[in-house]
Amino acid sequence: MKKFIILLIILLTSITSINVVPANAEESNDNNQQDLNLAENSKSALLLERDTGKILYEKNAHEQLPPASMTKIMTLILIMEALDDEKVKLDEMVRVSEYAASMGGSQIFLEAGEEMKVNDLLKGIAVASGNDASVAMAERIAGSEEAFVTMMNQKAKELGLENTKFQNTTGLPADNHFSTAYDLAMMAKELLKHEEITNYTSIYEDYLRKGTEDEFWLVNTNKLVKFYDGVDGLKTGYTSQAKYCLTATAKKGNMRTVAVVLGADTSKNRNSDVTQMLDYAFSQYDSKQLFESKQSVSKLQMIKAAKNEIDVVTGESVSVVFEKGDKLDGIETNVKMNSDINLPLSKGDQVGTLEVKKDGKVLSVTPLIVNEDVEKAGFWHLFKRSMDKMVKKG
Repeated sequence: MKKFIILLIILLTSITSINVVPANAEESNDNNQQDLNLAENSKSALLLERDTGKILYEKNAHEQLPPASMTKIMTLILIMEALDDEKVKLDEMVRVSEYAASMGGSQIFLEAGEEMKVNDLLKGIAVASGNDASVAMAERIAGSEEAFVTMMNQKAKELGLENTKFQNTTGLPADNHFSTAYDLAMMAKELLKHEEITNYTSIYEDYLRKGTEDEFWLVNTNKLVKFYDGVDGLKTGYTSQAKYCLTATAKKGNMRTVAVVLGADTSKNRNSDVTQMLDYAFSQYDSKQLFESKQSVSKLQMIKAAKNEIDVVTGESVSVVFEKGDKLDGIETNVKMNSDINLPLSKGDQVGTLEVKKDGKVLSVTPLIVNEDVEKAGFWHLFKRSMDKMVKKG
């Protein structure tokens, strides 16, 4: 009887330990990885195709490690969202606090009381990894770095990142400040929804305060921007605890990839590991774009909306990724509208999903959004619409 109970427990345990993989972050193909030895110089790594979230390679991808300045990927996400929501503007002048100016580590040497445009602060973060610029923007958006960090952790929760916690906006050493290769790849995927971010992260060198005595030369901490064809971002990191880290993104043809490494022993080995992963991705895989970002895919009709028809667009670009030599037969797309859409709607609100399948298997699920504000129709508007319908019927 005891043996029977033990066997029953083992069987139940094996059934309940099945992993569930999100539709937008497919499980990597273990068979393809058995003979690979990528990122051998790094503690953990992950390689994915950006549009589908398909994982092409991973190594210790869920191990919690200090992310150093790759923390700023989340900082940049919130800055880009604030710009989209017009809470800040690129030409707005931001006054630098004493606290922001006091940041050590990588910096653009802001002075307390100095004013700098959001555009230049964004450049200082994306190119030079400026800790002072990061804090200045955090204070402008949230009122304090602490409040901004709360926003960062809330965003991580919204993205389903279970192994990430932030204590600051910069990645400077702090207790209980950690992330993983997987979580950082998901953050990079989210940041790249804002396609204009690569206008900043792809800059190799530039100047701040150009033409003044305080002119500052910016040089990208990500050397692959210059030395690897197709790389146009995203963020480096280094502290004595974290060692050398990098989240890189590259685009060739229709395919954009994201490669993450943490804990490499030297910057040379960090870059070598990322280069090796990118080479593997572009030599073994290809992708086909089905829809561009913000492309119209459907119309939404709501009786009580001020507009007769509301344009529904993709929240980001939609692609399929496949091994080179494979055929793309059996690709299907399916639009699913939410059943509980309430007015008013704000630009960017999700109203449905676009599902991509191959031979019945779900490859990706992409949010569908409205690309404009949609107000409720007033009484007279509804009355006129009803009268027009009656006239047409007559």
